[in-house]
Amino acid sequence: MNSTLFINTTRFIALLLLQVLVCNQLNFMGSLNPYVYVLFVLLHPIGSNRMGLIFLAFTLGLILDLFLDSGGAHAAAAVSMAYMRPAFLKFSFGAAYEYQAIKLNAAEALPRLTYFALLILIHHFILFTLVYFDSSKFKIIFYNTLINGGFTLLLVWLLNALFSSKKS
Repeated sequence: MNSTLFINTTRFIALLLLQVLVCNQLNFMGSLNPYVYVLFVLLHPIGSNRMGLIFLAFTLGLILDLFLDSGGAHAAAAVSMAYMRPAFLKFSFGAAYEYQAIKLNAAEALPRLTYFALLILIHHFILFTLVYFDSSKFKIIFYNTLINGGFTLLLVWLLNALFSSKKS
């Protein structure tokens, strides 16, 4: 089996299990819930098939929607995140993305943090907008986006640092 395919399959299953079995059971301060499954979309190989990533993001989100009974909100947010990913890669990494020369684990911390933060905030904003689906609850949507997005960013950054393989 191809090592990239094995790594991505393992990452898909591990993040799905971590989200369903651990993170969904956490509920800090009433509304703080990390969504670490976004790490799958963030770390997907740069040069891979874009439609394949969108399909995998949809599948991951749909499985989470089945477990959380969230009516497709996770699937929509994950697909949106996967669709917007190239634009945020280009914004964060510039010319390195154009030449497909990005190695996320070897990239500098600031562009990687910018890339992670922007996509996580977009994902969370779409997710909470679909969950609440009421324009009068914009303050709650904004608050949950920032608080949960920050907590998710912290956990994603730690998980990435913990499990990344730095190849020099």
